[in-house]
Amino acid sequence: MDEDDRASLTERFEEHRSHLRAVSYRMLGSLAEADDAVQETWLRLNRTDADEIENLGGWLTTVVSRICLNLLRSREQRREDPVERLETRVPDPLVSPERRIDPEQEVLLADSVGLALMVVMESLAPAERLAFVLHDMFAVPFDEIAPLIEKSAAATRQLASRARRRVQGQAPAPDADLARQREAVDAFFAAARDGRFEALVAVLDPDVVLRSDGGAGGALSVVLHGARTVAGQAVTYSVLTPYVRPALINGAAGVVVVRKGRAVSVMAFTVVGGRIVAIDVLSDPERLKLLDVTALEV
Repeated sequence: MDEDDRASLTERFEEHRSHLRAVSYRMLGSLAEADDAVQETWLRLNRTDADEIENLGGWLTTVVSRICLNLLRSREQRREDPVERLETRVPDPLVSPERRIDPEQEVLLADSVGLALMVVMESLAPAERLAFVLHDMFAVPFDEIAPLIEKSAAATRQLASRARRRVQGQAPAPDADLARQREAVDAFFAAARDGRFEALVAVLDPDVVLRSDGGAGGALSVVLHGARTVAGQAVTYSVLTPYVRPALINGAAGVVVVRKGRAVSVMAFTVVGGRIVAIDVLSDPERLKLLDVTALEV
Protein backbone atom coordinates (compact mmCIF):
# COMPACT_ATOMS: atom_id res chain seq x y z
CA MET A 1 0.00 0.00 0.00
CA ASP A 2 1.51 3.31 -1.04
CA GLU A 3 1.25 6.53 0.99
CA ASP A 4 -1.76 7.84 -0.93
CA ASP A 5 -3.68 4.61 -0.42
CA ARG A 6 -2.81 4.56 3.28
CA ALA A 7 -3.88 8.20 3.67
CA SER A 8 -7.16 7.43 1.92
CA LEU A 9 -7.79 4.38 4.12
CA THR A 10 -7.00 6.40 7.25
CA GLU A 11 -9.45 9.09 6.20
CA ARG A 12 -12.18 6.54 5.52
CA PHE A 13 -11.59 4.90 8.89
CA GLU A 14 -11.71 8.21 10.75
CA GLU A 15 -15.17 8.82 9.30
CA HIS A 16 -16.34 5.78 11.28
CA ARG A 17 -14.26 6.22 14.46
CA SER A 18 -16.94 7.98 16.52
CA HIS A 19 -19.52 5.33 15.62
CA LEU A 20 -17.12 2.51 16.50
CA ARG A 21 -16.28 4.14 19.84
CA ALA A 22 -20.00 4.52 20.60
CA VAL A 23 -20.58 0.82 19.91
CA SER A 24 -17.58 -0.16 22.02
CA TYR A 25 -18.52 2.04 24.98
CA ARG A 26 -22.01 0.55 25.12
CA MET A 27 -20.59 -2.93 24.86
CA LEU A 28 -17.79 -2.56 27.41
CA GLY A 29 -18.72 0.28 29.77
CA SER A 30 -15.06 1.31 29.80
CA LEU A 31 -13.70 4.24 27.84
CA ALA A 32 -10.14 2.89 27.86
CA GLU A 33 -11.23 -0.55 26.66
CA ALA A 34 -13.47 1.07 24.04
CA ASP A 35 -10.50 3.00 22.67
CA ASP A 36 -8.43 -0.19 22.66
CA ALA A 37 -11.15 -2.01 20.71
CA VAL A 38 -11.29 0.76 18.12
CA GLN A 39 -7.50 0.72 17.78
CA GLU A 40 -7.51 -3.06 17.31
CA THR A 41 -10.17 -2.63 14.61
CA TRP A 42 -7.88 -0.19 12.80
CA LEU A 43 -4.98 -2.65 12.99
CA ARG A 44 -7.13 -5.41 11.53
CA LEU A 45 -8.26 -3.14 8.72
CA ASN A 46 -4.62 -2.44 7.94
CA ARG A 47 -4.01 -6.18 7.58
CA THR A 48 -6.95 -6.54 5.18
CA ASP A 49 -7.35 -5.78 1.51
CA ALA A 50 -9.74 -2.84 1.89
CA ASP A 51 -10.56 -2.87 -1.83
CA GLU A 52 -12.43 -6.13 -1.34
CA ILE A 53 -14.66 -4.69 1.41
CA GLU A 54 -17.99 -3.71 -0.14
CA ASN A 55 -19.50 -2.00 2.92
CA LEU A 56 -16.71 -0.56 5.09
CA GLY A 57 -19.04 0.72 7.80
CA GLY A 58 -20.72 -2.66 8.18
CA TRP A 59 -17.37 -4.48 8.12
CA LEU A 60 -15.91 -2.21 10.81
CA THR A 61 -19.00 -2.55 13.01
CA THR A 62 -18.81 -6.34 12.73
CA VAL A 63 -15.11 -6.41 13.57
CA VAL A 64 -15.32 -4.07 16.56
CA SER A 65 -18.37 -5.97 17.86
CA ARG A 66 -16.49 -9.27 17.66
CA ILE A 67 -13.53 -7.72 19.51
CA CYS A 68 -15.83 -6.40 22.23
CA LEU A 69 -17.61 -9.74 22.53
CA ASN A 70 -14.29 -11.51 23.02
CA LEU A 71 -13.28 -8.95 25.66
CA LEU A 72 -16.56 -9.46 27.52
CA ARG A 73 -16.17 -13.24 27.44
CA SER A 74 -12.56 -12.98 28.60
CA ARG A 75 -13.66 -10.64 31.38
CA GLU A 76 -16.22 -13.21 32.58
CA GLN A 77 -13.73 -16.08 32.51
CA ARG A 78 -11.09 -14.30 34.57
CA ARG A 79 -13.51 -12.54 36.88
CA GLU A 80 -12.69 -13.20 40.49
CA ASP A 81 -14.76 -10.43 42.03
CA PRO A 82 -17.31 -11.50 44.62
CA VAL A 83 -21.00 -11.08 43.78
CA GLU A 84 -21.14 -8.01 46.03
CA ARG A 85 -18.45 -6.31 43.94
CA LEU A 86 -20.37 -6.99 40.72
CA GLU A 87 -23.47 -5.41 42.22
CA THR A 88 -21.62 -2.18 42.99
CA ARG A 89 -19.71 -1.88 39.72
CA VAL A 90 -20.39 1.47 38.03
CA PRO A 91 -19.23 1.84 34.39
CA ASP A 92 -17.10 4.79 33.31
CA PRO A 93 -19.23 7.95 33.36
CA LEU A 94 -19.24 10.56 30.61
CA VAL A 95 -18.88 13.90 32.39
CA SER A 96 -19.43 17.30 30.78
CA PRO A 97 -20.37 20.80 31.94
CA GLU A 98 -24.07 21.59 31.89
CA ARG A 99 -25.37 22.78 28.51
CA ARG A 100 -21.99 22.16 26.91
CA ILE A 101 -21.53 18.56 25.81
CA ASP A 102 -18.30 17.82 24.00
CA PRO A 103 -19.02 16.91 20.34
CA GLU A 104 -17.26 13.57 20.76
CA GLN A 105 -19.34 12.77 23.82
CA GLU A 106 -22.46 13.83 21.93
CA VAL A 107 -21.90 10.90 19.56
CA LEU A 108 -21.41 8.54 22.49
CA LEU A 109 -24.66 9.77 24.02
CA ALA A 110 -26.74 9.72 20.84
CA ASP A 111 -29.22 7.22 22.27
CA SER A 112 -29.37 8.69 25.78
CA VAL A 113 -27.23 6.01 27.38
CA GLY A 114 -27.73 6.94 31.01
CA LEU A 115 -25.38 5.54 33.62
CA ALA A 116 -28.22 3.54 35.22
CA LEU A 117 -28.81 1.86 31.85
CA MET A 118 -25.10 1.10 31.55
CA VAL A 119 -25.15 -0.43 35.04
CA VAL A 120 -27.96 -2.81 34.06
CA MET A 121 -26.15 -3.72 30.85
CA GLU A 122 -23.17 -4.81 32.97
CA SER A 123 -25.38 -7.63 34.28
CA LEU A 124 -26.19 -8.99 30.81
CA ALA A 125 -24.43 -12.03 29.41
CA PRO A 126 -22.00 -11.14 26.60
CA ALA A 127 -24.24 -12.47 23.80
CA GLU A 128 -27.29 -10.72 25.26
CA ARG A 129 -25.44 -7.44 25.48
CA LEU A 130 -24.20 -7.71 21.91
CA ALA A 131 -27.67 -8.48 20.55
CA PHE A 132 -29.28 -5.67 22.54
CA VAL A 133 -26.66 -3.04 21.74
CA LEU A 134 -26.40 -3.75 18.03
CA HIS A 135 -30.13 -4.19 17.38
CA ASP A 136 -31.81 -1.80 19.82
CA MET A 137 -29.22 0.97 19.74
CA PHE A 138 -27.78 0.71 16.23
CA ALA A 139 -30.58 -1.00 14.28
CA VAL A 140 -28.37 -3.84 13.02
CA PRO A 141 -30.62 -6.64 11.68
CA PHE A 142 -30.73 -9.88 13.65
CA ASP A 143 -29.55 -11.93 10.68
CA GLU A 144 -26.32 -9.87 10.67
CA ILE A 145 -25.83 -10.18 14.43
CA ALA A 146 -26.50 -13.94 14.57
CA PRO A 147 -23.20 -15.10 13.02
CA LEU A 148 -21.24 -13.10 15.61
CA ILE A 149 -22.67 -15.16 18.45
CA GLU A 150 -23.13 -18.37 16.44
CA LYS A 151 -26.89 -18.39 16.92
CA SER A 152 -29.88 -18.39 14.61
CA ALA A 153 -31.59 -15.08 13.88
CA ALA A 154 -34.59 -16.27 15.93
CA ALA A 155 -32.39 -17.14 18.92
CA THR A 156 -30.61 -13.80 18.60
CA ARG A 157 -33.98 -12.03 18.63
CA GLN A 158 -34.86 -13.85 21.86
CA LEU A 159 -31.57 -12.79 23.47
CA ALA A 160 -32.22 -9.15 22.60
CA SER A 161 -35.80 -9.41 23.87
CA ARG A 162 -34.63 -10.89 27.19
CA ALA A 163 -32.06 -8.11 27.57
CA ARG A 164 -34.65 -5.47 26.67
CA ARG A 165 -37.05 -6.70 29.37
CA ARG A 166 -34.32 -6.55 32.00
CA VAL A 167 -33.24 -3.07 30.94
CA GLN A 168 -36.79 -1.71 30.88
CA GLY A 169 -37.53 -3.26 34.25
CA GLN A 170 -34.40 -2.04 36.02
CA ALA A 171 -33.46 1.16 34.16
CA PRO A 172 -36.59 3.23 33.45
CA ALA A 173 -36.30 6.05 30.93
CA PRO A 174 -35.50 9.35 32.72
CA ASP A 175 -37.55 12.51 32.36
CA ALA A 176 -36.75 14.13 29.03
CA ASP A 177 -36.80 17.62 30.55
CA LEU A 178 -33.28 18.31 31.81
CA ALA A 179 -34.50 21.28 33.87
CA ARG A 180 -36.89 18.96 35.72
CA GLN A 181 -34.06 16.55 36.40
CA ARG A 182 -31.89 19.36 37.76
CA GLU A 183 -34.74 20.58 39.98
CA ALA A 184 -34.93 17.17 41.66
CA VAL A 185 -31.15 16.95 42.11
CA ASP A 186 -30.99 20.48 43.57
CA ALA A 187 -33.86 19.65 45.94
CA PHE A 188 -31.98 16.53 47.05
CA PHE A 189 -28.85 18.45 48.02
CA ALA A 190 -30.79 21.36 49.55
CA ALA A 191 -32.66 18.96 51.84
CA ALA A 192 -29.43 17.15 52.72
CA ARG A 193 -27.65 20.44 53.48
CA ASP A 194 -30.42 21.59 55.80
CA GLY A 195 -30.91 18.22 57.45
CA ARG A 196 -34.56 17.99 56.36
CA PHE A 197 -35.05 14.24 56.40
CA GLU A 198 -38.68 14.14 55.24
CA ALA A 199 -37.97 16.57 52.40
CA LEU A 200 -35.16 14.27 51.33
CA VAL A 201 -37.48 11.28 51.39
CA ALA A 202 -40.06 13.22 49.37
CA VAL A 203 -37.70 13.79 46.42
CA LEU A 204 -36.75 10.10 46.34
CA ASP A 205 -38.82 7.35 44.76
CA PRO A 206 -39.91 4.84 47.44
CA ASP A 207 -37.92 2.14 45.65
CA VAL A 208 -34.84 4.25 44.90
CA VAL A 209 -31.54 2.38 44.53
CA LEU A 210 -28.21 3.95 45.44
CA ARG A 211 -25.18 2.17 44.05
CA SER A 212 -21.72 3.34 45.11
CA ASP A 213 -18.51 2.06 43.52
CA GLY A 214 -15.51 2.81 45.69
CA GLY A 215 -13.23 0.39 43.88
CA ALA A 216 -12.34 -3.21 44.62
CA GLY A 217 -12.30 -3.71 48.37
CA GLY A 218 -13.38 -0.12 48.95
CA ALA A 219 -15.43 0.64 52.05
CA LEU A 220 -17.60 2.95 49.94
CA SER A 221 -18.79 0.13 47.66
CA VAL A 222 -22.40 -0.40 48.74
CA VAL A 223 -25.92 -0.81 47.38
CA LEU A 224 -28.79 0.78 49.30
CA HIS A 225 -32.50 0.29 48.64
CA GLY A 226 -35.49 2.42 49.61
CA ALA A 227 -36.09 6.13 50.17
CA ARG A 228 -35.70 6.14 53.94
CA THR A 229 -32.52 4.07 53.83
CA VAL A 230 -30.95 6.32 51.20
CA ALA A 231 -32.12 9.44 53.03
CA GLY A 232 -30.45 8.06 56.13
CA GLN A 233 -27.14 8.90 54.48
CA ALA A 234 -28.10 12.59 54.56
CA VAL A 235 -25.21 13.48 56.86
CA THR A 236 -22.79 12.25 54.22
CA TYR A 237 -24.49 14.31 51.52
CA SER A 238 -24.55 17.45 53.68
CA VAL A 239 -20.78 17.24 54.17
CA LEU A 240 -20.33 17.06 50.40
CA THR A 241 -22.64 19.99 49.58
CA PRO A 242 -19.99 22.78 49.55
CA TYR A 243 -17.94 20.83 47.01
CA VAL A 244 -20.75 19.87 44.64
CA ARG A 245 -20.35 21.02 41.03
CA PRO A 246 -23.35 20.62 38.68
CA ALA A 247 -22.53 18.53 35.63
CA LEU A 248 -24.07 16.33 33.01
CA ILE A 249 -23.36 12.67 33.64
CA ASN A 250 -24.05 10.64 30.53
CA GLY A 251 -26.26 13.48 29.36
CA ALA A 252 -28.40 13.61 32.52
CA ALA A 253 -28.38 15.93 35.53
CA GLY A 254 -25.73 14.98 38.04
CA VAL A 255 -22.84 16.35 40.04
CA VAL A 256 -19.12 15.98 40.51
CA VAL A 257 -17.77 16.49 44.01
CA VAL A 258 -14.52 18.45 43.64
CA ARG A 259 -12.06 19.12 46.47
CA LYS A 260 -8.73 20.86 46.00
CA GLY A 261 -9.04 20.69 42.23
CA ARG A 262 -9.68 16.97 41.94
CA ALA A 263 -12.80 14.83 41.72
CA VAL A 264 -13.59 12.75 44.77
CA SER A 265 -16.88 11.37 43.43
CA VAL A 266 -19.23 11.48 40.46
CA MET A 267 -22.96 11.18 41.19
CA ALA A 268 -25.41 10.33 38.41
CA PHE A 269 -29.14 10.68 39.07
CA THR A 270 -32.03 9.06 37.22
CA VAL A 271 -35.16 11.19 37.63
CA VAL A 272 -38.56 9.79 36.62
CA GLY A 273 -41.76 11.72 37.23
CA GLY A 274 -39.85 14.35 39.18
CA ARG A 275 -38.48 11.82 41.68
CA ILE A 276 -35.05 10.24 41.91
CA VAL A 277 -35.25 6.51 41.17
CA ALA A 278 -31.51 5.75 41.00
CA ILE A 279 -28.25 7.28 42.19
CA ASP A 280 -25.05 5.83 40.76
CA VAL A 281 -21.87 7.00 42.45
CA LEU A 282 -18.28 6.51 41.34
CA SER A 283 -15.81 7.21 44.15
CA ASP A 284 -12.97 4.90 43.11
CA PRO A 285 -9.90 7.17 43.52
CA GLU A 286 -7.89 5.29 40.89
CA ARG A 287 -10.51 5.77 38.20
CA LEU A 288 -11.28 9.35 39.24
CA LYS A 289 -7.63 10.34 38.76
CA LEU A 290 -8.33 10.19 35.02
CA LEU A 291 -11.19 12.68 35.21
CA ASP A 292 -10.48 16.26 34.13
CA VAL A 293 -12.66 18.65 36.15
CA THR A 294 -11.17 21.94 34.98
CA ALA A 295 -14.11 22.64 32.66
CA LEU A 296 -16.73 22.32 35.42
CA GLU A 297 -18.24 25.49 36.82
CA VAL A 298 -16.89 26.48 40.22
